[in-house]
Amino acid sequence: MLEICCYSVQSAVIAEQAGANRIELCAGVYEGGTTPSLATIQLVKEKLSIPVHVIIRPRGADFCYSDVEFECMKKDILSCKEEGVDGVVSGVLLTDGKIDIKRTKELVDLAKPMSFTFHRAFDMVENHIDALQELMEIGVDRILTSGGMQTAEEGIELLAELVEKADNKIIIMPGSGVNEANIAKLKEVTGAKEFHCSAKKLVQSKMKYQNPNINMGGEGSIPEFEYYEADAEKIKKVLNQLNA
Repeated sequence: MLEICCYSVQSAVIAEQAGANRIELCAGVYEGGTTPSLATIQLVKEKLSIPVHVIIRPRGADFCYSDVEFECMKKDILSCKEEGVDGVVSGVLLTDGKIDIKRTKELVDLAKPMSFTFHRAFDMVENHIDALQELMEIGVDRILTSGGMQTAEEGIELLAELVEKADNKIIIMPGSGVNEANIAKLKEVTGAKEFHCSAKKLVQSKMKYQNPNINMGGEGSIPEFEYYEADAEKIKKVLNQLNA
């Protein structure tokens, strides 16, 4: 099972045509993924036949949310359910680096019968083994994780331990830095059955005139005249290695 992280309708279409088994639909590529618009969700559901999971994350930065942000997350989950989305990807932490069991369980229960993936907030917890047990107990279906490190390859030892301790009661899905060069190793060492990657490329803007004096977000490190899109060739190469 290969899930492709997609930041647009076009990327979702490319991913399916390239052979992806499922997509995670997001906005906010430079924030690590935020909740996409309702129109984006609707169009992707119209155009795709493979399962669609939607990230429920009201902003970037940490995973400790205000009451208002949490209410927004719940409304987004209900909207996804109304649109026939197959699953949601979310999670909440406490300030001490532990899973916010009460709030996360509320999201899990609200999402049913949609699948619930606890996203890489898991990588920010203080104790990953304790967190794994807690998430199993509240009915989470899947954990997207890089093994507590920047990339899944760096976190490969913890990923293997998590897969073993999960004992097929919850899916451990390695993600972050997964590509055609390391997915075979990750598969062999961890024993994981599902994998997550973005397989994206930068696409140049079609703008002929480009004003060099403005950054719309006020952040000079974010490119103004190029954007990310799923790369069909990268997806095919990852799938070839995964299925070898």
